[in-house]
Amino acid sequence: MLHRNDFGRPGSFQTFPPVVKSIMIVNGLMFLISLASEKLFGFELSQILGLHNFASPLFKPVQLVSHLFMHGGFMHIIMNMLSLWMFGSVIENYWGGKRFFVYYFITGFGAAFIHLLFSNYDYHQMTTAVDAFAQNPDLEQYMAFVKKYVPDYLKAANAPFGQIMEEWQYNNPPGIAESAKQYMHELLILKRDTPTVGASGAVFGVLLAFGIMFPEQTVFLMFFPMPAKYLVIVYGGFELYSGIQNDPTSNVAHFAHLGGMLFGYILIKYWQRKGK
Repeated sequence: MLHRNDFGRPGSFQTFPPVVKSIMIVNGLMFLISLASEKLFGFELSQILGLHNFASPLFKPVQLVSHLFMHGGFMHIIMNMLSLWMFGSVIENYWGGKRFFVYYFITGFGAAFIHLLFSNYDYHQMTTAVDAFAQNPDLEQYMAFVKKYVPDYLKAANAPFGQIMEEWQYNNPPGIAESAKQYMHELLILKRDTPTVGASGAVFGVLLAFGIMFPEQTVFLMFFPMPAKYLVIVYGGFELYSGIQNDPTSNVAHFAHLGGMLFGYILIKYWQRKGK
């Protein structure tokens, strides 16, 4: 366990330091406002404040920050805020509120930036596949597109993409290629205009800071104790692997998590070189 003297400032430890507490409160309020907006007015606030792809007409620069205060569900916000409190409270007590505030939002911005780079690349790859199919629609290209870009729930036997594949393979009715093209285009637009939400990128940056500042501190991963530095390596490796896999069924922004860790590492090394 950590004690007050571990922070180099006896008596300075706070269970809920001000910046972490403020971030948690704002996130909680925004989550409640989002729920009320959807229930009362049928309006999803994440469509405005969530982070959209650069190519989307819904993208606004303010979303690089505002998405940090939006969450997709109860468990999403609980896990993020719990992690922020567990690791962020230690780091804020150790660094002080001002430095932690700067670090949190720079890593959050960095997470958004890296995520946008990769999601924009993926979107353009998908656009190329849709255009290639439109020029030469055949079953082989369609099946390759479905395998790479279509989530499982849309390619089941009773789902649109699955039905087209089955009809094309066995009946090949007139107009099947046009139907396939329409569904592919709709999925492309859905991918472009679906917002990314959550503080996970900044939280992963905070996790990295904890691993660097307290590398030998024992933490638990699935009830298994390990030094904090190894926890960071495990999480970083998993996020890299998952991001490269690019599973279409996943709704996790893996490269955002890596972006938060990358920007956090750069910022900490910069401060260390400056003697801060």
